[in-house]
Formats: sequence, C-alpha cells, structure tokens
Amino acid sequence: MSDRTIIDWPAWAASPAGRYVLGWEQEQLDRVVSNVFGYHALQLGLPQLDALRENRMSCRGLVLDAASAASAPYTVPAAAAHGYAGGADAMAGALDLSGAREGAPLEGRAQATAAGGPQSRHAPAGRSTVWCDHLDLPFEAQSVDLIVMPHTLEFTSDPHRLLREAERVLMPEGQLLIVGFNSLSLWGARQSVAKLTGHPFLPARQDLIAFTRLKDWIKLLGFELERGRFGCYRPPLATDQWLGRYAFMEAAGDRWWPIFGAIYMVTAIKRVRGMRLVGPLKVKKPALAPSLKAAATTPSPTRSKDT
Repeated sequence: MSDRTIIDWPAWAASPAGRYVLGWEQEQLDRVVSNVFGYHALQLGLPQLDALRENRMSCRGLVLDAASAASAPYTVPAAAAHGYAGGADAMAGALDLSGAREGAPLEGRAQATAAGGPQSRHAPAGRSTVWCDHLDLPFEAQSVDLIVMPHTLEFTSDPHRLLREAERVLMPEGQLLIVGFNSLSLWGARQSVAKLTGHPFLPARQDLIAFTRLKDWIKLLGFELERGRFGCYRPPLATDQWLGRYAFMEAAGDRWWPIFGAIYMVTAIKRVRGMRLVGPLKVKKPALAPSLKAAATTPSPTRSKDT
C-alpha cells in the first residue's frame, strides 16, 4: 500500500468516527492507568491521545518516531526522522528516567526535548517528547514500569520486534497496554474491502492484527494476559447522525458479541520465572533430639501377710 492511501491521523481524529473511537479509548485508558504505580511510564506514538493523563508516576514521556511524525500536524525535524544519535547535550532537558533509580536508562541514541521546546508541541504540559526509532528504544533494559502502545503496532514495519523491545525495557512485573483496531469486526471488514479500492477507512499503515494473534505473540514473550477489553460496537459510519442512531449497539454488543468490537485494549504483565527476593540468610538452629531416657519407676509397696 502506497503512502498516498494512508489516512492522516489528525484529520481522521477530527472526523466523527475518529472522535467516537478516541473518546472510548481515552475513557478506558484513564481508568486503567490510574491504578498502575511505579516511577517511569512511556507512551509510544499517537500524540493525538493522552494515554498517561490519569497516571501518577513521576516520570512520564511521549516517544515518537518517523511514522508517528508522518501523521503529525507539523513536519518532524530531519535529525529525528533519520534516527539522530545525540550525545549528552542532546539529552539535556530530556525525559528524566534516572532520578528515581540508580543508573541512566536513557542512552545516547535519540533526540529528546523538554516540554515546551521547539519539537515538543506533542507532549502534554510537564512532560517530554523523545524522538527515536520505536524498533530501537533508547532505554536500558528493565528500566520502565508502564508502556502504552495506542495503535503503535499498526504503524510499525516489524510488530514482533517492537514487542520484543517493549519486553526488554519493562521491569519485571511491569505492565504493557496495547490498543488496536480489531480485524474481526465490522470496522476491520470495511477496512479490508476499502483497501482493495485504494481508499482505506482506518488510518493504519500495516494490516490490522487480530486479538487472538496478538495474544499468542505476547504469551510467547513471557507476558501474562491480565485483561482484555473490547468496545465501539456501532457500525463504521462517517456521520454523527448515523453513529448516534446505533448507540443502542454499545450495550447489546458488550453483552452478546463482545469479541467483535471495533477496538480492543490488552493489558499484559511481564513475568520473570524463577525470581525470588534476595536478603540476609537466616540460619536456623538445629532442633535438639528428644531425650530417650527411660522414666524412673518406683517399686510398688508390698503387703505383709497376715499371720
């Protein structure tokens, strides 16, 4: 599929269908991320959605690549689009992932800017934007507590490698949230038909990934699926009027055909088998064997014989 047939994300997000989908996703993400705790949280891609709005971690950042910038309202700097490799100066004012734990999770493989800088207009207030290649995240292994990927797998050329990168940088027991279009839905069917005519309905650069396939992928990487959520059961219509007429399908779909929702949200936890807490070894004193001495016996009194 050529780049000319890719729908621009900002234009689609402003459409009735886009507002309907992003509204449901924002509501679900606000509810889930508010209960995830730690120090470091990252959102990969989709600057039109503030996935970490309700999260209370001290270090939160937005990670964008060339594919994310292609759907942005302004042009990404050439250095960021070509995988700029900056040194310590380029990291000045970047997402600070070193204040909460020892070590410096950020490596010199990306360009990062503080919130309010010339390239950080995507980042919400108080956060930073990191420009890098999503397939080569500039973070140390086991340094992030939460990663949210809203439709990120649909814009990467190698979904498997992106999931491996997420598994690498996540802490043990860290959480991964994936939001995507469900190929097993009316929206997925319309996208498949529309691609044949060169006019796709959804803004996805790659083919849609079925929920069942994604579940197998994350299990192979050692993740444990905690929960899955489906939503947006209305037909893929282009006007607010027609979408409003099918509002009754939300409750019906959630009850009768939940796996056919247009959107799925997957929450997975990184499990590391065989881990145990290491602390001071407590040596137990050996228990003394019970004594086996025979109990003392007292002679029974003898009766004198009556004479």
